[in-house]
Amino acid sequence: MHMSFRWYGEGNDTVSLNDIRQIPGVETIVWSLHHKQAGELWEPEEIEREMALITGLSEAERKAGVTKTFNADVVESVNVHESIKTGTTLLGMSRDEALDNYIKTIENLGRAGVKVVTYNFMPVFDWLRTEMFHPCPDGSTALYYDANVVAQLTDPQALVDETLNGAGDLTMPGWEPERLAHLPEFIEAYQGIGHDEYYENYKVFLDAVIPTCEKYDVKLAVHPDDPAFDLFGWPRVVSSKEGIQRVLDLNPSPYNGLCLCLGSFSSRRGNDPVDAVKTFMDRIHFSHVRNIKFLDAAGSFSEVGHRASEGDVDTVGIMKAYAEAGYEGYIRPDHGRHLWGENTEEGRPRPGYGLYDRALGIQYLLGVWDSFTYGDER
Repeated sequence: MHMSFRWYGEGNDTVSLNDIRQIPGVETIVWSLHHKQAGELWEPEEIEREMALITGLSEAERKAGVTKTFNADVVESVNVHESIKTGTTLLGMSRDEALDNYIKTIENLGRAGVKVVTYNFMPVFDWLRTEMFHPCPDGSTALYYDANVVAQLTDPQALVDETLNGAGDLTMPGWEPERLAHLPEFIEAYQGIGHDEYYENYKVFLDAVIPTCEKYDVKLAVHPDDPAFDLFGWPRVVSSKEGIQRVLDLNPSPYNGLCLCLGSFSSRRGNDPVDAVKTFMDRIHFSHVRNIKFLDAAGSFSEVGHRASEGDVDTVGIMKAYAEAGYEGYIRPDHGRHLWGENTEEGRPRPGYGLYDRALGIQYLLGVWDSFTYGDER
């Protein structure tokens, strides 16, 4: 198992590579070109520049005796253009043009040495919460989903405004203001698209992209819907065990796999995250392990610490399943609470992506892993 940490790039993250370097056990930086819009081609030069920053050391770091470096094996995410999801031309880009750019981007990433590319196939919003910095009983803040608020919404624009305000000056993947300025166009494009048609569009995407993944040895990993149920009448198709199996069956190649985010998957009551790990083990290329706690019968939830007893996700059972299977893929802690001064206006991190709780999460997850594997790994 390779422990990783998501980083948003120099000048675009309140956490530095040097901060991450001091977290024991982290090998991989999960990265992306966050200035790129969905559908744009990633050029070789900009890929190589970002990877060199991640895998290298500055002269000052070398002089200070720093030797620890990272690999840049995992990209999260190469976002899928809405024209691919809907099968129509949107924002002036046809499905064929968007597919061509995606295929060429995969080729460029594979040539550079990237091993896994994460993406999602959610309509319009990559994820959704109603509060970015919800107060927790311990004085920290966390991402929060109020199902009652969402149920009463007739226009998702209010949530767009709340999410973008929470990001401050930092980019918010999946919530790019340039793209969401066209929200009415997206709403119109999704009218009448049901689950079956959405799966058909999904198959077009996979059948077009997977041959390039196979050629350049890049594993494609879909992130479950977050939260894992339909919203605003739009179809979400990676929300359950049955939905995941159907996606994997759309293209049987082992390169068509999962970024199994157990927090997202667990946001749907009845989903069993430990069973999902065991069921799909051979197709899990990357995994996010985090915890949520349900707060009411409607399904509202708050994100909490990674410790299993903090919430409703069996993070111990999840890590045990990975350890007993000898999992050799990539894992990272996911959204953390904002701790120890991070929840102030000055220097506030990207929602869910501060330093401290994710660092604590790594140590907890590695501790659980070691409890099942330490004797074997010595």
